[in-house]
Amino acid sequence: MDKVQDTIDILKMYHQNHIVKLLEKLDGKEKEELIEQINKIDFHQIMELYDNTKKDLQIRENKIENISYLDKARLSKEQKEEFEALGEIAIRNGEYAVVTMAGGQGSRLRTQWT
Repeated sequence: MDKVQDTIDILKMYHQNHIVKLLEKLDGKEKEELIEQINKIDFHQIMELYDNTKKDLQIRENKIENISYLDKARLSKEQKEEFEALGEIAIRNGEYAVVTMAGGQGSRLRTQWT
């Protein structure tokens, strides 16, 4: 199999002719490096993601529900120690969580990062 031709065929299949033109101008190590980079790209997945951006979203339910939470300021010393121990175990196990808040929301809720 011709690696260069296979790469060109993939690029043409996904309408990336501008990259084909660039590839044809290169030679040697630069061409090899570009071919290697191109072959790491999942063009099929990129096209699926792009096609999904064109789809209309249908929201079936339009309700907002409260989520349960604990107020850090109201936890007992024992509860805080228990949660801290659980957190340390999770970190040691390579587990983590991410919390994203709207701009300024952390300040308004007086979130403290300790």
